[in-house]
This record gives sequence, C-alpha cells and structure tokens, in this order.
Amino acid sequence: MAKKPTTSAKRILIDKNNASMVIIVAAAAFVTVFSLVASKALLGQRSYQTRVINEKKKALNQLKANNAAATALIASYKTFVSGPDNKIGGSTTGTGPKDGDNAKIVLDALPSKYDFPALATSLEKIILSKNIKINGITGIDDELNQTAKTDADVKPVPMVFQISVNSSFDNIKTINDAFEHSIRPISITKIVFSGNDNNLNATMDGMTYYQPEKTMKITTKVIK
Repeated sequence: MAKKPTTSAKRILIDKNNASMVIIVAAAAFVTVFSLVASKALLGQRSYQTRVINEKKKALNQLKANNAAATALIASYKTFVSGPDNKIGGSTTGTGPKDGDNAKIVLDALPSKYDFPALATSLEKIILSKNIKINGITGIDDELNQTAKTDADVKPVPMVFQISVNSSFDNIKTINDAFEHSIRPISITKIVFSGNDNNLNATMDGMTYYQPEKTMKITTKVIK
C-alpha cells in the first residue's frame, strides 16, 4: 500500500508548479512584448516603405511629364529655327548684322552672361557702321557680382553704359535709330551735346539688358 505524500513533499510539488507557472508567465510576457515591439517596427517600416513608394511614383510621373515636355520642346525648337529667313527678316545662313537662325537672334537679344566687353564691342560696331567717330565707351563691369546670382534671380538685368561720339548733328541722330533697330534692346536715356553742328560732341547715357541662364539641377530627397 502506497504511502501518502508528506507535507514537505506537497510543498515541493506546489513550489515546482509555481516555478513552472512563473516561467510560463514570463515566457508569455516576453513573447507579448516582443510581438508588440516587432509589430511596431513592422508598422513603422511599412509606413516608411509606403512613403518611399509614393515619392517614387511622384518622381516617375514628373519624369514622364518632363520627357513629354522635352519631346514637344525639341519639335518646337526645330520649327523655330527652320526656314530660310529669321524673325527679323535676315537670312538664317548669312553672316550679316540681321542674319542667323532665330535661336541665335534670341541669344543675341538677351545674352545669358553679364559681359560688358562684349557689349562695348557691339556698341562700337553699330556706331562705326554709321561712320561716326567714337571718343569712348564706358560702363560698369559687374561680372563677378552678377555671376553669384541664383536661379531665383532669373530675370532681365539692366546694364548701363555711356558713349561719347563726335560727328555732325544729322549723323549723331542716326545712332538712336540704329539702336532702336538693334537685335539687342538698347535705349538711350540721356544725351548731352557740345560744340557746333558740324563738329558736335555727344555724350549718351544708355541701357540694355542681359538675362541669366536657368540651369537644370537633379536633386535627391531623403525620406524619413
């Protein structure tokens, strides 16, 4: 006949059961906490991946739109520069003052660089074509400051100059007409005369423009 467990033996069994229960509860708590942390990490990763996918879709749509716009621009450009004559009545293949394709005409009208020496050369060429003596051409060579402009500043920028010439009154009047018919927009804002009609000195304050080029920048975006 089996003996009944003593009190101490029962206590041992209870302690073992309690220990097992503690281990089971601890394991369940660990699994629960791990699951919560893992779920949070997975949800965060899913949210991040969703944002990345959405941004990639936006970039792809923008790329497709840019590609379509570029194709249309190329077609428009080819039409713009084609034909034997340009928009101001010159030859697209000639080398005269009004010659050149329409793209060249546009670039000559509003250069993309602040180049005062080139402007002085253009003014000199126009004035000498009227057989007028040039005493001097002056202005501000602000190329360094203008080079620092950003794409946000892409708009026509004035370039002031002063020219001094000597000729007859009738000849000097032709300078303003020549400037008005120039490819590049040139305006005379002030004229001061001295001397007599046949030996007249004229000092002219004038203004023209240039427009900084706009650059294309490819950027990256960090998704957080």
